[in-house]
Amino acid sequence: MHFEGIYTPLVTPYHANFSLNEAALAETVEHLISAGVHGLVVAGSTGEYYAQSPEERLEMMRICAGLIKGRVPMVVGTGAIRTEDSVLYAEAAKAAGADALLVATPPYAYPTGREIALHALAVDRAANLPVMLYNYPGRMSVNMDEECLDRLGRSPNFCGIKESSGDINRLHMLARDYPHIRLSCGMDDQALEFFAWGARSWVCAGSNFAPEAHIALYEACVLEGDFTKGRAIMSAMLPLMRVLEQGGKFVQSIKYGLTLRGIEAGPPRKPLQPLNKDDKRELAEVIRTMNTAISNITGATR
Repeated sequence: MHFEGIYTPLVTPYHANFSLNEAALAETVEHLISAGVHGLVVAGSTGEYYAQSPEERLEMMRICAGLIKGRVPMVVGTGAIRTEDSVLYAEAAKAAGADALLVATPPYAYPTGREIALHALAVDRAANLPVMLYNYPGRMSVNMDEECLDRLGRSPNFCGIKESSGDINRLHMLARDYPHIRLSCGMDDQALEFFAWGARSWVCAGSNFAPEAHIALYEACVLEGDFTKGRAIMSAMLPLMRVLEQGGKFVQSIKYGLTLRGIEAGPPRKPLQPLNKDDKRELAEVIRTMNTAISNITGATR
């Protein structure tokens, strides 16, 4: 499988009592597919998988498969501390009709590169689906090092990596030494650099509410090869990325951004708390300014 384009890690919309808002989830899926995203990720960090029970995660897989209906690839996250749980989620994802898996380092356990590889290989054996690895040391404490990548690169199923370390030297290393594991941008403020180094996909939470902007940058850099245009779009997007990353309010901001599009994404699950009024006002203004700037660059309107 070739990961290509914008992959949106879906939020999980909740009612005020934190139960799943299925109507809003359906609206979100339709909104994103209509906007032209190239794939959807279920049970990513943006979907708050860590705050869901196993039963809720399995139900989300089934519901999302029914909503997507094969119109775009569905990638399902298998994140868990225990390998046995990740295997369970991988098997359920395959049964639900997933096209690929997102396999991250087990959090908190602090595994070695060899142990990460053995974990990922166990998931691979259980489902035999294409895999996008997810390297996020900021959350998992460790990198998928060269030993890990060397072991996993022998299997054709490990065909992509969402790189979220923020380390530009790792980006260079992956592009140079592991071209068979295709790069996917997982560090939003480095998207331009990822595309310059050959990445052809971007897993970006902000595309929940701003798919047009993210698609515009992908198209400029990857399809048109116009990095002058790409730099202008990236410059317009950077203030949004700074707001999203400040103060540990990432998921809350993504959900409120979607609410600004008319889809009630609801609150994040505890311990996270919704944005306050000042945060909401700042986010709305940054989005408005970004949309105006990108419309002037691309000539598109929203």
